[in-house]
Amino acid sequence: MFSGIVEEMATLIGIEHEQENIHFTFRCSFTKELKIDQSIAHNGVCLTVVRFQEDSYTVTAMKETLERSNLGLLKVGDRVNVERSMIMNGRLDGHIVQGHVDQTAKCVNMEDADGSTYFTFEYPNNREMAQRGYFTVDKGSVTINGVSLTVCEPTDNSFKVAIIPYTRENTNFADINVGTIVNLEFDILGKYIARLNSLTQ
Repeated sequence: MFSGIVEEMATLIGIEHEQENIHFTFRCSFTKELKIDQSIAHNGVCLTVVRFQEDSYTVTAMKETLERSNLGLLKVGDRVNVERSMIMNGRLDGHIVQGHVDQTAKCVNMEDADGSTYFTFEYPNNREMAQRGYFTVDKGSVTINGVSLTVCEPTDNSFKVAIIPYTRENTNFADINVGTIVNLEFDILGKYIARLNSLTQ
């Protein structure tokens, strides 16, 4: 479990294909603190450390993960947001993030907000998915590339988020432009409410 508060950006230094799996090798500052089987969120996707070297570590993504996320689009040299699993005796500065990406979205607009930036994202309008809790609500939470954010101006298939300069400088929002594909994880509370509602109808 994660909080959506990105620790830093890791740089992708190696890609290895094995049947339908892809092994990604990353470099970041806390590599020496890692151990095998540890969970790390990469752009919001929870992946397990399978091996590490002195200055890098490797995780594996399976077919379903690659189909639901933007990890399959990564190239050597790309930066991803990383967060180690949450320590339960600390403050929850973001919101409850599972690291289970639901789908991708596309950045369709960026606009200045007197120092900050509004990003608009669109995703497919799917009524069945919405009935299962895959939607956003005004002032609710959403995770984009592993970053916990507050929703503005949601529609059936889009929403805005406001990114302050600190977040843009310290996450890969610095690399997002119109057309960029990002990972979405909708709020788990909304999914539970939607599921409960479906069982009581």
